[in-house]
Amino acid sequence: MSILISIEKLLSGKYVEGTRMEFKVGWNPVSTMRTICAFANDFENEGSGYIIIGVEDENGRAKRPVKGFNPNEFDRVQKELIGYCNLIQPSFFPRLSIEEIDNKHILVIWVPAGSNRPYKVPDDITARHKTYNYRIRQFSSSVVPNAEQETELVQLTAKIPFDDRVNSHAKIDDLSFALMREHLSQTKSRLYNESVTMSIEELADAMNLSQGAKEHLFPKNVGLLMFSEEPTKFFNGVQIDIVEFPSGLGAKEFNEKTFKGAIQKQLTDALSYLKANIIKSKVIKYADREAADTVYNYPYPAIEEALANAVYHRNYELRDPIEIRVLPSSIEIISYNGVDPSLKQSDFEKGIVRIRRYRNRRIGDFLKELGLTEGRGTGIPVMFETLRNNGSPKPVFDTDDPNRNFFVTEISIHPDFKGGSIGGSIGGSIGGAIELTDRQNEIIDIIKSDNKISYRAIAQKLNINDSAVKKHLNTLKKKGLLKRIGGTRGHWNVKE
Repeated sequence: MSILISIEKLLSGKYVEGTRMEFKVGWNPVSTMRTICAFANDFENEGSGYIIIGVEDENGRAKRPVKGFNPNEFDRVQKELIGYCNLIQPSFFPRLSIEEIDNKHILVIWVPAGSNRPYKVPDDITARHKTYNYRIRQFSSSVVPNAEQETELVQLTAKIPFDDRVNSHAKIDDLSFALMREHLSQTKSRLYNESVTMSIEELADAMNLSQGAKEHLFPKNVGLLMFSEEPTKFFNGVQIDIVEFPSGLGAKEFNEKTFKGAIQKQLTDALSYLKANIIKSKVIKYADREAADTVYNYPYPAIEEALANAVYHRNYELRDPIEIRVLPSSIEIISYNGVDPSLKQSDFEKGIVRIRRYRNRRIGDFLKELGLTEGRGTGIPVMFETLRNNGSPKPVFDTDDPNRNFFVTEISIHPDFKGGSIGGSIGGSIGGAIELTDRQNEIIDIIKSDNKISYRAIAQKLNINDSAVKKHLNTLKKKGLLKRIGGTRGHWNVKE
């Protein structure tokens, strides 16, 4: 059974952190079983781990081309592994897959986080007299926990993350076969082609979205959140609300838009809306040099990181939606019930956050596979760097210590846009420069590459409707940046 991500992406190190991967040149049951136990215990709720056999390690990364694994050895290794896994207390069985890369085969052992932790394994699985110990992952090693860590590990027995719990109020048929296959297509998993002949029960099991005996099989919460058409049937308030206040919070006028459906779709749809309607750029030209500067009212990567973090870390047991407030001078992203109490407010203010334990380990896995988030506390530093490069103020983080009932990320507007238009309205010029939304900039770039292109062809390229393109074209004409010459059979003239 293939893994949920392409082997090329897995070995790249961009989608799965190095601490959750271990490379081995050949089959070594002693060290492999220790690592399986550590990944299954998932001490920091990081999600699945991968042991990749047939690949040499070079400074923590896969050395290419790979050494390779003899596929004729698969049956023997699988049989041995099953016997050894029966010795784990309680029993735990990972998933195996033969993958092809660099014209060779490698063996991937996918170790989902266990639901019956803590697990113990013999220090030497092949020894006659076996000494059992817990194992946890510490950086890139599988170690025996100290007394304090062991106590904490045992306490995690009853603390399976909400997204990885079984939902006995739903049925497997509540999952969408199409959404599951869409994810596999986007991650370029070989399982996408294999799933053509599978039942929904088989595919849910292959993606670790279900649990239980065949006659009592139930979906996990992560499956209902990410692979059901209407997650709100099972979790009230699972949505993203964007509310625009053109005149500020005290005014009666506001515009509201709600995004529902699978949570990854909510995220991408909300980001697309913000990019097309809220984010604007301004080109500043100078008399003493040819080079011009482009600044944004809100740099998109900072908004993307803030919203992705809200979707990743929110508490899905609560009924409060994620709210994005677009104000005259800032954007606020509010999520509930706040961040883990182990994280300090001062760390956020410094832009250095070391995540101690993730709330939603499976959601994190899937979002990372899609490239929508990175994990390992990298989101906050990316926001700081992006805002600094744009000349924007630092982000502001707020929460109610010590209860942590909410978490607010505030991103202030770039100083050059203060006093100008906000929200989805069309702006004029500020300081002699012309404001354009990202979508309008995209249209200009398309027309520059093909000045005879039709508005329908533009709509197809951008995957938006014809009327939206016409609206943007009319706005660009009014700004004096675009002119149609020669009627419908003519061409576009773009003013620099």
